[in-house]
Amino acid sequence: MCGIVGGIAQREVSAILLEGLRRLEYRGYDSAGMAILSAPGQLRRLRTLGKVERLAEAIATEGLPGTLGIAHTRWATHGEPSERNAHPHVCRDRCAVVHNGIIENHEALRREQTAAGHRFTSATDTEVIAHAVYDELAAGRGLVDAVQGARRRLDGAYALGVIDTQDPERLVAARQGSPLVIGLGFGENFIASDVFALLPVTSRFLFLEEGDIAEITREAVRIWDAAGNQVERPVKESGLSADAVERGQFRHYMQKEIFEQPRAIADTLEGRLTGSRVLPEAFGNQAPEILAATRAVEIVACGTSFHAGLVARYWIESLTGLPCRVEVASEYRYRRHVVPQGALFVTISQSGETADTLAALRMAKGLGYASTLTICNAPESSLVRESDLVLLTHAGPEIGVASTKAFTTQLVALLLLTTVLGRYNGLDGATEAQRVALMRSLPGKIDEALGLDDTVRTLAERFVEKRHTLFLGRGDQYPIAMEGALKLKEISYIHAEAYPAGELKHGPLALIDEDMPVVAVAPNDKLLEKLKSNLQEVRARGGELFVFADHRVSMDEERGITVIRVPQVDGIISPLVFTVPLQLLAYHVAVLKGTDVDQPRNLAKSVTVE
Repeated sequence: MCGIVGGIAQREVSAILLEGLRRLEYRGYDSAGMAILSAPGQLRRLRTLGKVERLAEAIATEGLPGTLGIAHTRWATHGEPSERNAHPHVCRDRCAVVHNGIIENHEALRREQTAAGHRFTSATDTEVIAHAVYDELAAGRGLVDAVQGARRRLDGAYALGVIDTQDPERLVAARQGSPLVIGLGFGENFIASDVFALLPVTSRFLFLEEGDIAEITREAVRIWDAAGNQVERPVKESGLSADAVERGQFRHYMQKEIFEQPRAIADTLEGRLTGSRVLPEAFGNQAPEILAATRAVEIVACGTSFHAGLVARYWIESLTGLPCRVEVASEYRYRRHVVPQGALFVTISQSGETADTLAALRMAKGLGYASTLTICNAPESSLVRESDLVLLTHAGPEIGVASTKAFTTQLVALLLLTTVLGRYNGLDGATEAQRVALMRSLPGKIDEALGLDDTVRTLAERFVEKRHTLFLGRGDQYPIAMEGALKLKEISYIHAEAYPAGELKHGPLALIDEDMPVVAVAPNDKLLEKLKSNLQEVRARGGELFVFADHRVSMDEERGITVIRVPQVDGIISPLVFTVPLQLLAYHVAVLKGTDVDQPRNLAKSVTVE
């Protein structure tokens, strides 16, 4: 969602904050702004609608000197995208605030503050924070105490950065429900929504925990926990380099991340396999005992991660015999649950800060699950810290909003989990060895699938003028069809839906005509003949078919049927291989349509509010 950057230094900080905002653009935003303490008692603020480059142009024109400042990219929740609603928000030229999250009781606070004489200049929920901090400062409290007092009045989720014109030596940050990190320098310190923003200036980070408040000066950082106790948070050294989030030779981040998948999958497998076995200890020291005792699995996730969970349901139930349920996190939270005995609660998230998934995990801890496991790409995230077991995906930074390598590495992690659970539920050594061999072959198979890039680029021309597309799959390919449809709609804005191919007769056939392309995934599996029959139903009604088929599948091209040959692949790993050409299709269609591939409209990379 929104992006926060702030800093206090011995040098001017506007260029550092601006670069930080650029590195947070992947999160999604509609406006940008910066406030700098340019001289004692003088706060200067610039805000622009649209891209960060517009803010950069304004700063280049007007200048924004100073050694203490905060900056922000906003994704609209309360109030339309506009300059007046952009952050930072200021109260009476005294204090400035940047905020990521949602203040749920903002309407009540707005009424109280209006009655007390405050004038609102925006339609945001954030402005009530600035007024609340000002009231505390006006009562004679220091900035740390003022932020602490103000936050006691706030209900909701927030990460905050606050500065005071009468206190030019400190920046205060607070975290409740939204991530915030502190970057440690020499004679300078910074805050940001994630480490990517600060990699050009530091590799040393402190990760604020739930309820923390921090005082940041040039020389020191002090942190208090939710109970008001001063605490030490461990310093973490990031292994990422500043150029880890650069596009390099690629036109878009999404394209780069699609082509990084062989390496990302190899990295995810590294250290988790030995000879012909999966190491259960890869999930944590307690994993052998916990996974051996698991009698059911419940998976909760959102978006693309939810699709990964749906694939895993097929794997877990067919290969281990354990019951597996998969649910969207935002729905899980609002119904009564019957928890099976010995159930493992699994959360999946790229960022580890997905608000609904994190809230579901916290709710689940009181419901009687045997244990919790998270599959995640962010080692210092809330989901990782709050779960009993963890498997990190090692996908590396994923900047494009439409997830690609995060998805395939999540599938790899779930395949590792399925294999370990299988061992404790009757899987023999020979079969496990076969699965391990298939997993080891994955980077090569994905690389082969990427060889379809030119073919799919040409194919994409036939989708550019279409307004709707239907995706079909059967078995564990049905969630892959769902993921293909999601990718196409996310970045090309073509309406796309996915169905189990066997459901065509139950409604979707009514949509089929010459203007509705139908994309099908056809591995060489036991459902192939059923799928072929479903595809004939489409052709009989004039629909145009685009079939991604295994080389061994007997299917000829003819009028209305285009067959794209996917590398030969065996059973259990086929969902990973078949997802690659669907990613390429979405990407090339979006490029041809001229949309913003990496930052599609209305979407954010990390959904840290409900």
